[in-house]
Amino acid sequence: MQQGVRVAKRDIQSHMNIFVFIFVLFIMGMIFGAVIVNSMNFVQKQDLFFYLKQFFEQSIITEGSSKATLWKDSVFYHAKYMLLLFLLGISVIGMPIITVLLFIKGLVVGFSVGFLVNQMGWYGLFISSASIAPQNIIIIPVYLTAGSLALIFSLTLCKQLFVRRVHQPILPGLMRYSLMFVVLLLVLMVSSTVEVFFSNTVLEYVLRWIYN
Repeated sequence: MQQGVRVAKRDIQSHMNIFVFIFVLFIMGMIFGAVIVNSMNFVQKQDLFFYLKQFFEQSIITEGSSKATLWKDSVFYHAKYMLLLFLLGISVIGMPIITVLLFIKGLVVGFSVGFLVNQMGWYGLFISSASIAPQNIIIIPVYLTAGSLALIFSLTLCKQLFVRRVHQPILPGLMRYSLMFVVLLLVLMVSSTVEVFFSNTVLEYVLRWIYN
């Protein structure tokens, strides 16, 4: 166990540049998402806000799905996304797709928060704080870590295939890689619990405060 931790720590330190690259890429996605909000014209913003407002008002007057169903849907979504990153990591051609996925992840977060604040001001900030921030404090670091691990493993496979001097056993690395993804998925299950049982409840109170 201790040896595995030391190996993981050594791998992280030796590939710190990749972790920094993924973090910067995600931040760029968030900035780009905010820029998209500012580049939308008035009609586009009003149309999108109309549907968003309807969704908020409908959320107040209807109970919606059960908490258990929402939790299962959230876990299933994270499991699919993590499986995709995992499979891209064990494929040589997955590197550019991994970066695109993480950039889009940042773009969605930046656009969501930016649009709410742009259209609703402080109310939008309150809604973002209630519905987006709590679970994303967990989700964002997990996805950045998963994307970095997938990129590192994909680069390792490329070295094995194309650099003749590099010959290391793949199986131990694959086992560590798989174990890390399992651990990250378990952490995402915690984020799903936060999202469904905390964020959604707080959001309901915030929406009732705004619209009632």
